[in-house]
Amino acid sequence: MNRLIRGEFTKLFATRLPMWSLIIAAGSGGALTGLLALVGPENATPPLPGLDTGEGVGIVVGMSGLLLFVPALIGTIAVTSEYRHHTIGTTFLAAPRRGRLLAAKLVVFAALGIAYGVVASLFAGAAVLGGAALQGIELGVPMVGLVTLLARLSLAAAVYMILGVAIGALARHQLLAVGIVLGYFYFLEHVLMIIPGVNAIHSYLPGGATAALTDFTFLSDAIAEQLPTTPTVPTSPTIGALVLLAYAAAAACVAVAVPLRRDLR
Repeated sequence: MNRLIRGEFTKLFATRLPMWSLIIAAGSGGALTGLLALVGPENATPPLPGLDTGEGVGIVVGMSGLLLFVPALIGTIAVTSEYRHHTIGTTFLAAPRRGRLLAAKLVVFAALGIAYGVVASLFAGAAVLGGAALQGIELGVPMVGLVTLLARLSLAAAVYMILGVAIGALARHQLLAVGIVLGYFYFLEHVLMIIPGVNAIHSYLPGGATAALTDFTFLSDAIAEQLPTTPTVPTSPTIGALVLLAYAAAAACVAVAVPLRRDLR
């Protein structure tokens, strides 16, 4: 197993995917958060709590969670590229025990997901601290609280990367897989939030669990203010983390089990 993991790491670093993943992570973590922190959330429309409050820091940092579909896309494209360019066949010939090979891929992409999350969180944290310093205010949460919040974002990024790998292994066709990722994470989950009754399950979907993990309820609260729907009730951060880990475990099982029963095309 160690040999397979080393081999997958070697393949990964033979491409530019790690470099671009970390560059995208820096942009995803720092761009939106930095812009909001620089302008000042109290100057947004509508005005938001400032960085000198815990709620304001949570909202600004939580905005990074809206871009967590990006690591899912990276995982999806990485796996489907092997099918698209037919290199997956060569890989399976070199390592005929597909289950172990796919498990090794998951380990490697989980590591890449953690690296993505750490970089995105570092830039988001730097943006918040820089914004507070420029405004000459004291941050509304202690440093330990900020680090804990950023660590939760890192965990969520790793889970989303694994979910993307599983979706790619299931769909195999790159455009189809990308469409599923964007359609679900960027559209369907948000639609489910506004359907009365159905939105009760949102807290147990990946987006709802991420919101609970990061204490980010801004989006659901805003929807509840604009529409006559009952706001979704977030679970605790612990339950949110457990739900996300359960999705990661299920996705890993699917990513390993399904390709075992398929012929290569």
